[in-house]
Parts: sequence; structure tokens; C-alpha cells
Amino acid sequence: MKFSKRPVIKYLMPCLLLLSGAVSAQKVTKYDDSLVVSAGESSVSVNYKTGRLNYRFSNGVVMNNTIAYVNELNDGYISTSACRVHQAATGEFENDFGKGIRIIVRHSGNDAGITLTQQVLLYTDHQYLLTNVTAIKGDGTIMDLESRDICALAILPQEKGQLLQPGIEPRFLDVPFDNDNWSHILERKWEQGKPAFTGISYEFASTYNNDDFSGLVMGSISHDFWKTGIVYRASSQKGVIDSLKIYDGAATADNPSLPPDYGGNDGTHDHAPHGTMKGKSVNSSIIYLCGGDTRKGFVEYGNANAILNGRLSWKGYAPVYWNSFGVEGVLGYEGRMMPKDITKISDFIQTLPNFNKYAKPVISIDSYDQSIYTTSLLASFGRYIEKKNQQLGFYFIPFANWAWRNNTDNTKLAGTDYNLSDVVLRDSNNQPIWFKDGDWGCLALDPTHPAVRQFVIHRLNEAKAIGAKFIKIDFLTAGALESTRRYDPNVRTGLQAYNYGMKMLKSLCDSIMGKDIFITEAISPIFPSQYAHTRFVSTDVYSHLRDDEPGFPHYGSAEGSLANGSHLWWVQGTLWPYTNLDVAIMKNFEKNSDLSEKEVKLRLFAMMSMGSILGDGSDYRVKLAADRANIYLNNPNICAYFSDPKAFTPLKFADGETQDQQLAFYLPGTETLLSLFNFDYKKQFNQTWRRTDLGLGNGEYIIKDFLTGQPVGKIEKGQDSFALNVPAADAMMVKLVPSN
Repeated sequence: MKFSKRPVIKYLMPCLLLLSGAVSAQKVTKYDDSLVVSAGESSVSVNYKTGRLNYRFSNGVVMNNTIAYVNELNDGYISTSACRVHQAATGEFENDFGKGIRIIVRHSGNDAGITLTQQVLLYTDHQYLLTNVTAIKGDGTIMDLESRDICALAILPQEKGQLLQPGIEPRFLDVPFDNDNWSHILERKWEQGKPAFTGISYEFASTYNNDDFSGLVMGSISHDFWKTGIVYRASSQKGVIDSLKIYDGAATADNPSLPPDYGGNDGTHDHAPHGTMKGKSVNSSIIYLCGGDTRKGFVEYGNANAILNGRLSWKGYAPVYWNSFGVEGVLGYEGRMMPKDITKISDFIQTLPNFNKYAKPVISIDSYDQSIYTTSLLASFGRYIEKKNQQLGFYFIPFANWAWRNNTDNTKLAGTDYNLSDVVLRDSNNQPIWFKDGDWGCLALDPTHPAVRQFVIHRLNEAKAIGAKFIKIDFLTAGALESTRRYDPNVRTGLQAYNYGMKMLKSLCDSIMGKDIFITEAISPIFPSQYAHTRFVSTDVYSHLRDDEPGFPHYGSAEGSLANGSHLWWVQGTLWPYTNLDVAIMKNFEKNSDLSEKEVKLRLFAMMSMGSILGDGSDYRVKLAADRANIYLNNPNICAYFSDPKAFTPLKFADGETQDQQLAFYLPGTETLLSLFNFDYKKQFNQTWRRTDLGLGNGEYIIKDFLTGQPVGKIEKGQDSFALNVPAADAMMVKLVPSN
């Protein structure tokens, strides 16, 4: 396991090393009224008269007449185009991202005396470019600035700005702030006769043509201070965005009057305004822009985040685990999270030789931090399972606390002498913030408070006492909420506090438990990502086929999870070693109806396609669950795959809000894997595959069923394409094996 953090790019020029030699594939052209710089797959032009920048990408995506701005608390809104003087300079550079050419544009001459400096880095060895803006007042040595709204790139109608996305089926990808509330990633599309769409995506977004994935990936790669929002408005003209702001300072409240995915609860869940940056300069986040195949653009985006912020790695086999959450009551409402005869479940898991063949299985008791069980009881169970070559997992919530609403003033935070009321975050009215409301609710805690440090130490000591090697941390978004009060006044924003808390947690975990502890995040923002080994792709998955399946919850389905995952496969191997698609279920989740065997198979294929670790939450005291586990969880091919899971690349994204999604993925290799998912209750899914898309050679291939290894078809030598068909409400996974 390794944690690497390399600070590679600051906000201004001194971070860059000028080169004496030439950089290939770059061109600087100076005109009387403008400057044009080309490098790699993109070009940027600067208009000396207006101060506006144009971005052009080789796939035809264009952003015209972009600006930057700062909204300063005292001086108000200052845009680059409102300045009277625009000066541009270029220079070659090399940094840890690569090498290329840099543009510096200084905008000055306004009544506030504020200078805005834009930096654009165009890389010759990457398809992407990076940009940011810095604001200073006067000479930058005396006067302070303060802002909670700064924007490195904006496209505005009043500036004659436009984003043009070519293609027959253009889309805008809208992403929620975190993975809570079963929020969905949205694929917004232009529809004739319908109003132009608007919305806000968080941290990243993309435009793309749904036929060939060609488009633009955009987003922040710095996540140490600002929450980044991407506010957009489509034009009535197909493929045109006439308003877009990639701004820092996003803080949105949940709004029950709006649909859940359209402002209802897909935002930052804040109860107070975003904190301010204050100092001699105010700096935006570093913004990433990449034109081309958005699948490659997102992989590069993940890697760029890791270069700047660091990431964890994991040595050895990927963990496999069993979690009690799928068997007993949600959050311990019924006072139990561990079956009384849990030893029978441990005994059964030991009988699965392939499930036990690689990593030492983890038995994880969920919601242990609610004091339902004593440490001595868990330690005793740990000694029992250790004899079966199993180990315990541990669950806790570092930045929130479940409590009865009418008793917070008299409730101590576990492991401390502080009352909860001393440690909570505060809203705009100075009231405690309930991250989850209700009589039995969840209070948001201040990650900078010494009580939270004591609390984390207390929990980690409990984890150490029971010998845990696997930790699930949950409800992390609570620690990223904005607050009108914090213990440490130097921590000014929710995300800054969240970084403080997560860095503290990881450091304490390393020192108390050792550096071989696997950390998985459940409910959490996607960024910062460098403190864990994996993160849930979506909220808890109950494994039923669709959200509208009769007899099941209207959330937590396999379709909902995989539809999101089809746009997030790239996080595996870039942000984290693995993803986590939550646990598979062999029979039923808690008190829900029984799953069909097809649903069990489909869920496992979905987990594989996302590069997920293998988790299970089945009650093996029940014969049907045990019988299915022998078929699926003990399958040698499945277990071998989950020993080192890799995410498949999508050949067909989820599209639109229908649950009749038909999705296709592939994983290149010596034996290329293909997975297909048909969530349509009625229609067959017919998918044509081309050799060129899959990177196959020209030879003959045998198509084999993944589970059984039995041949189900053949690709003849020289055959350009082939088709696979999946029945309604079913899934398929095959491998393509070269015949010679």
C-alpha cells in the first residue's frame, strides 16, 4: 500500500519550469488583435480587445468568447471582459503532468483596481489542457481580497459565448455532488418542441455525442478548498450550450419542492453559504478540459487528479467481504446488526474453497459504532473466525453522529468529554445541522474540533482491539458541509475541513492500526479521493432489477447502480485501486422480496464490469441463499476475476431517464471479456461488436460463456463484426478466446 502526493502545479507562473529546447507539435501565432496557440489536440486564442478566450478541439468542439471572473465581497463582480487592458504572453514549460506551452493573460484596468490573471497550459503529450484564474488588488502586497465565487471559465449570453457540441445525438452529462439519496447521473438531451434544459453539475461534467462518445470532459482537479459547480443552460439549437460557468463556491441546499435529481437532493446539501477565500490573492480551482473520445478523456481526468492530489494503492489480492447490513435492520433500528447465530454464516463461508482461495475473507458487522455490541463480544467473534482464516471488518461514521433529536444537549460524543452540542456544525441561524433529519437523526460534526480527533482515535482503537483489517466509513459528506462556526477559524470552507478530517483519519489509522488497512467509503463526495482504496459507486444496492419492480423499494436497484456506473467506470485504477458496488445478495435484502436467480447473476456481472471488490450480504442460514452461493460465489472464474478486478470500458452508456437501459461493456486482454445488460422487461437486446472497437486481431476467436467456459459461438478469421443477443430482463458475460 502506498500513498503518494506530488504538488505539481500552483496557481501562478513560478510553478512552471521554462525549457530551452523546442516542444513538438506546438505553434504560437501573433496577430495585431489576437494571439493563437496550438498544442496537441487543442488551440486557444486570446482577443486583445475584448479579453475573451476561444477554445477549439480537434474533434470539432468549440467554446467561443469565454471569460473569467471574481465576485469580490466588497468590490462586487469583476470579469475579465470588463477590464480595459488585456496582455498575453507565452512560454514553454514542463511539469509532472507533461510538457507544452503556457499562456498567461493579465486583465487590468477597472474601477476596483483588481487584476485577473488567467493561466492556460496546453500539453503536447496529453489531449487535455488546464486553466485557472487568480485575482489580486493593486500590486498584490497590501490589500486583501475575499470571495466565495470565482470562476476560471464562463460562457455567457451577454458575452456572446457559446459551447458547440457536434454530432447527431448531443448530450450534456450532469453529475450529483455525492452518492447519497440514490441520486442519478443525468444525460440531458435536446428534444424538439421541448424547453431548453438547465441545471448544475458538481466537480465535473461533459458534453458528448451519444453515437461515438466524441465530446468534451470538463472539471476541477483541485479539491482542497472549493466545491466546484458547473451551471449550464442549453440553447434551443441542438448541440449548443449558451450559458456555462465552471465556478468555485457551490453550496446548494436540498429542496423538497424540486425533483430529487433536479435540485431536490443532488447538490451539496448545505445549510450555510460557501466559506470565503481571503488573502492577498484569491485563486480558482485548476480546471481540466479535454476534447476527443470522452471515455479516454475521463481516464485522463482521473489520472490528472491523482497526479495533483495523490492516490492510494493496494498490494496483494483485492479483499472479499461479507457484510451484515443486508441481513439485519437498517442502521440498527431494531437493535441488532449481527444475527445471533452468526457463527453459522462464518462456518458456511469457510466451505467455499474458491471464495477463500485468494484474499482472507472479511466478516464485517455494520453500524457497530452505535454501541449495539461491545468490543469484547466482537473480539470474541473475531477469535472464532480467525480459526477459519477469516478476519473482522469495522464500520464507523467519523464526521456525524446518530442521536435522538430531543437529547443532544445531554449526549456525549463517544470517547470524549464533549457534548454533541459542542462539536456540531452550525447553519445560517447558528442551529445544529442535521445531515439526516428526523426524531432519530444524524448530526454533522466539525472535523477540525479536537473532540472529533478523540472520537476517531476511540473508534480506531476499538477496530484495533477486534483485529479489524477492513474499515467502512460512512456519511462522510456531513464533514464537508459549510458552517457558520468551526473550532479552527483558519479552516474556512466545508471541503477544506473535510480534507483536514480525512487526512487526520488516514494518518491516525496508519499509526494506530498499521498501513495495511483497507478503507472503503460509503456515502461520500467523489473528491477528494486520495484517502481511501475504494468508494461506493452509488448508495446501497438492494439488487432487484429495476426501481419500478413490484414489491421492492423504488431505489437501490441494479439498474440504478449500473446506469450511474456506466459513466463512472474510469474511477477504478485512476482515483482508487477498485470501486465498490456494494454487496451482492443471493436471496433477499433484509425484509424485501426474494430475488430471481437472473437478478443474482446480473448483479455479479455488474460488479465485475465496474471493477468492484466482491462483497456479499446474504443470510446463509437460509438454504436457497447457500445453494446459490455455491453456484456463483464459489465459481472459479468469478473468484479469480475478483482477486484483481478491472473495470470494463463502456461501449454503450446509460442514456435518459428510462429504466429500459441496454448497456454494453468490454475489457481488453488476452481473452477479451464482454458484458451486456438488458433492463428492458419486453425487448431483446441485440448488440453488434466490431473488431476495431475491441482491439481484436484478425484471427479466429471462440466465444465462451464466462461462468461455464462452454463455447457459445465463434468469430471467423477476417470477420469484421459479430452480434450477441440478450433476452429481456437478463445479462450476459462472455470471453473471446483466440483459437490458435
